[in-house]
Amino acid sequence: MNTKRNTIFKVLALAFLLIIIVVFVKFFTSNTNFDKDEVYVQVPTGSTYTDVVKIISPYIKNMNDFEVIAKLRSYPNNVKSGRFLFKKGMSAFQLVGAIRRNIPVKLAFNNQERLENLCERVSSQIEPDTTKLLATFRDTLFLKENDFTKDNVFAMFLPNTYEVYWNISAEKFRDKMLGEYKRFWTEERIAKADALNLTPVQVITLASIVHKETVKKSERPTVAGVYLNRLNIGMALQADPTVIYALKLRDKNFDQIIKRVLYNDLFINSPFNTYQNIGLPPGPIAMPDIDAIDAVLNPTNHDYLYFCASVEKFGYHEFASTITQHNVNAKKYADWLNAQGTKR
Repeated sequence: MNTKRNTIFKVLALAFLLIIIVVFVKFFTSNTNFDKDEVYVQVPTGSTYTDVVKIISPYIKNMNDFEVIAKLRSYPNNVKSGRFLFKKGMSAFQLVGAIRRNIPVKLAFNNQERLENLCERVSSQIEPDTTKLLATFRDTLFLKENDFTKDNVFAMFLPNTYEVYWNISAEKFRDKMLGEYKRFWTEERIAKADALNLTPVQVITLASIVHKETVKKSERPTVAGVYLNRLNIGMALQADPTVIYALKLRDKNFDQIIKRVLYNDLFINSPFNTYQNIGLPPGPIAMPDIDAIDAVLNPTNHDYLYFCASVEKFGYHEFASTITQHNVNAKKYADWLNAQGTKR
């Protein structure tokens, strides 16, 4: 009798072991269908379980196995939007776990020329599209509450790398950028801006001009000093980059390359034209890097009022305190441009 019971027990144990093996092979071994080491899948806000199945099916070898585990773990009733990481060789069990873990995006932007360009750059990295972002950044109530205008709200965005979730809303992303902006403007930086009789937005607006004038970090404080000297005596900034910006704005073409500002260009009717308008333009003409902002906050103390590109030290500028010396420098540069055949 005992022998018969032992036999039955062994048969049941073997059957149980076989079931465990089958279950393990079916649900706990590789169920991925891609060659890369890892892929990211994006589940849009408001997606249903059916939507998720359509999105992830190209990456999964056996969807039936995935769905069995998904239902056992109550995933169909708890779908999450976001960005999810699938690694090569994941099992059905691991894949269901992965589709629950929202992976942040390291969102980066710099050197954008205007708010529209920034929105295009950002929308390529998170869920909200360009139109939604632009409308959110230019929301009338938001601008009023934070002392921005449609022309200068671009100053709020500081070039950097930020960690956000892919499915972050446009409003939450905007608020995060506002928080980063406020953190940047420490008491020390605000004190330096006050000493220059400038607001933070005005500092960034001037920094955008300095940024466009020179890529040489070593001379940015000197360039900033020139413009601050002009502001202090009520002299027009006469910054060529602002004219270039005005021309691009007029033509609605920010892809065009303008290497030379012509005499007639100086008369373009635009609030951004600092040859025709005294003071700063209504907002930044580009996204300045932090170095350019700090150059404005820490300018070189000198008596220069003029500068133009150097033909002897390419990439740098020649500075002058008098219009006579400046005209000499400017003629050298104009002659060099003519010799190169640069018309525009």
